[in-house]
Amino acid sequence: MNPSLFKAVLAALALLVAPAAGAQEAALPEAPVPYAQARPAAKAPPRPSAAPAAPRVQTGLAAAPALPRHANGARLAAGQALDPAELEAFVDGWMTDAMAREHVAGASVAVVQNGQVILKKGYGFADLSPRRPVDPDRSLFRIGSISKTFTWILVMQGVEAGRLRLDRPVNLYLPERVRLTGKAGRVTVANLLDHTGGFEDRALGQLFENDPRRVRPLDLYLRQERPDRVRAAGRVSSYSNYGAALAGAAATFGSGKTFERLAEDEIFVPLGMRHTTFREPREARRGLPAPMPETLSAQAAQGYGWRAAGFMPDDYEYIGQIAPAGSASSTAGDMSRYMLMLLGNGAWNGVTIYGPQAARAFRTPLRATPEGINGWAHGFMTMDLPGGRRGYGHLGATLAFMSNMTLVPDLGLGVFVTTNTETGRDVAGPLPAAIVRHFYAPPAPFPRAGTRDLAEAGDIFAGHYLTTRRAYGGLEGFVGLLVGGAEVSVTRGGRLLVTRDGQTKAYTPEGPASQGRFIAADDDERLAFHIEDGRATSFRGWSNTETLVRSGVTERPATLGAVAALTGLAAIATLVGLILRNRRELRQNQIQARAALVQNIQAGLWIAAFVLFGAFGAGAADIQRVMYGWPGPLVITASASALVAAALTLVTIAALPAIWQGGRRVDSWTATRKLFFTATVVVYTAFSVLLALNGALEPWSR
Repeated sequence: MNPSLFKAVLAALALLVAPAAGAQEAALPEAPVPYAQARPAAKAPPRPSAAPAAPRVQTGLAAAPALPRHANGARLAAGQALDPAELEAFVDGWMTDAMAREHVAGASVAVVQNGQVILKKGYGFADLSPRRPVDPDRSLFRIGSISKTFTWILVMQGVEAGRLRLDRPVNLYLPERVRLTGKAGRVTVANLLDHTGGFEDRALGQLFENDPRRVRPLDLYLRQERPDRVRAAGRVSSYSNYGAALAGAAATFGSGKTFERLAEDEIFVPLGMRHTTFREPREARRGLPAPMPETLSAQAAQGYGWRAAGFMPDDYEYIGQIAPAGSASSTAGDMSRYMLMLLGNGAWNGVTIYGPQAARAFRTPLRATPEGINGWAHGFMTMDLPGGRRGYGHLGATLAFMSNMTLVPDLGLGVFVTTNTETGRDVAGPLPAAIVRHFYAPPAPFPRAGTRDLAEAGDIFAGHYLTTRRAYGGLEGFVGLLVGGAEVSVTRGGRLLVTRDGQTKAYTPEGPASQGRFIAADDDERLAFHIEDGRATSFRGWSNTETLVRSGVTERPATLGAVAALTGLAAIATLVGLILRNRRELRQNQIQARAALVQNIQAGLWIAAFVLFGAFGAGAADIQRVMYGWPGPLVITASASALVAAALTLVTIAALPAIWQGGRRVDSWTATRKLFFTATVVVYTAFSVLLALNGALEPWSR
């Protein structure tokens, strides 16, 4: 799950446009420096005063001398195991630095290699009131979309048993009440595993709940929250929580068990994962799976957001209505068992969870991707890692918890990290790659320099791109249009800049710029552009959870912003004219009088819509408020105001001929006023059409 979209709503809706903060070329020096010099891992800044880290070391390891580098510059060769003490020293420094920088309250880490747990440690606090240090064996963190890996295992167990077939429509394995309709009925099980079902991605107001009374059974959720299918199945990988939930329902079909019980019986209990569950802490309710046992709920970590006043507790995130997509909670200790089983091709400690067919599938992408772009290995992400290493695993994010599980088979290595703060993405996300880079990759020069051919070919790539991972209609679609895009530009120094969510990242070409392959200037993330007729039409990022497609003129925030500004100016001028106009000029025919009244009402409605959207935007930095309260009275009233104003445009258009003809006896309107009236009608019409095309005039929608 990926809620980062909502972090940009504030800037976007306040002005009905999301202006991108430009990055300065000078911020990235052209002269490369060795990575070891650019990113020292040993130094740690002071911990945040609101939550000083309290490590709980489970290894009791002594310090070890630094290892000599090998001929290629790497500290270790592929066949050499990590020294536990040196690993712990590196992770301690890295986590302390990152947690302080990103304001993270607590974290838990597990590292396994060659069949052994070599690091298992907690950092900071699972709860700040009262203070409860993270215990890697007992503190339960929400692991978000890593939950999906359990779902994929259950699906592949069904495939190995002959109950499911990857190439058959998923409808064959679903209860009749939740089966897909129309052409969506062609979506296969394999389409769910590589996120090519073709669904739009809706989240606001239903993916997470903060009130346990709103949690619904899985089959009811699947029926009520069915997204539109916006592209043919099998064409584009675009991450779908709904698709994963369908897969979970298919895995349980005919078993007579809830999804939660099936996961326990087939995975958690056999592996001894006693602190892992898809259940959530709430009161028992008829029609729902049993809640989380009290022995586990007492150990659940509290989620936090970082505000100006310090750490603020978040509401508990109920995800049980779409459990297969992300409701699991676990500990670092349990996840170490899980990683050992995955690295053991489905077997660990005398227990076999899945067989050779599934083991091969989880390391084999269903479709080819460009080098450096993750593939979908039957649900698991495949990953290119530093030093040319290849891994697989999954990332996970809820509103407050950020996690990462990465497995590197040729190193016998598995890394799991999880955090309990909204700002934890840049702690959990980079750690596995940082470990691989530090110990197994040769030093790399960062930042990478730009190229002259990119500077000369910049027009191929520059423009605004919209993500495929968004709602495609209604109010949520309108918000996604404003904040779900990326602005691509090229600097004179030959770097590609991608600005998104208010942050800019620089890339340099891998090979000739015209091929559209890029690598980040300061890490190993890659982009792959699709080019047609000498112009980029779309690109994919390293995670391959979405494709960003070049937007049309009517979909660009800049277009909406410009027309919105004209509309606002016209509305203000209309109301100012009403106040200042000489009363002797008020002699006018009946049609002119009524048309003027309608336009005055329109002006008030447009201004009201802007004010209401701005008020919503002022509080939209609070992710919980947006998610749980969507769409809310401010957005609904703003949309309704805009809808009425747009409808009144039809009246003013109809009045235009009479306005210009005037009347036989009375026509006090000057040519200037008639021109202003006409220009205002044109502006209001253009803005109304733009809003209608992009879902903003649908107050009944979500």
